[in-house]
Amino acid sequence: MSEQDKNGKKGKGGKIAFAVCLVVIVALLGVIIFLLSRGQEEEEPKRRNVVVNEENVDEVLESLVEEGYVPPGYYEVTMNSTWNFTSGDVPSENAYVENANTNTNPVYFDVIREDTGETIYESPIIPVGSHLDEIALDTVLEAGTYDCILTYHLLDEEEQDVSTLQLTVQIVIAQ
Repeated sequence: MSEQDKNGKKGKGGKIAFAVCLVVIVALLGVIIFLLSRGQEEEEPKRRNVVVNEENVDEVLESLVEEGYVPPGYYEVTMNSTWNFTSGDVPSENAYVENANTNTNPVYFDVIREDTGETIYESPIIPVGSHLDEIALDTVLEAGTYDCILTYHLLDEEEQDVSTLQLTVQIVIAQ
């Protein structure tokens, strides 16, 4: 065999080995990138709203500040937490809910009895800067005190829910 044939075979063998190494390196990089990107695609756990009441309001605010969590749409609550009615079929003497000028979203709210889960009031949409008073329940209640959950629904421009906020409210029916 001539010297030229030996060099030609060595040159071809070196090129093949280089190509194989390059393919292996590219494949490993592809696997590494795939595994790293897969870990980033994992969804965050779904956040649930917390019922805020007089006892835990400071704790909830502190945890939101610590987490740096900013919910979509900011909402300043302006309402009273005890609604008094002279009877179950007349408007409240003092129920008041305001969507303050400082808020960014229109809202509506539902009032649900804690003991039965029954929705006893569904509000109309309240634009920013508006309020409701003289609220009459959708369900006639007998005399007594009812612990309820008031759930605000913050709306976007198309009146779709952006987020919710839950507070406690007490309904007192006299007689």
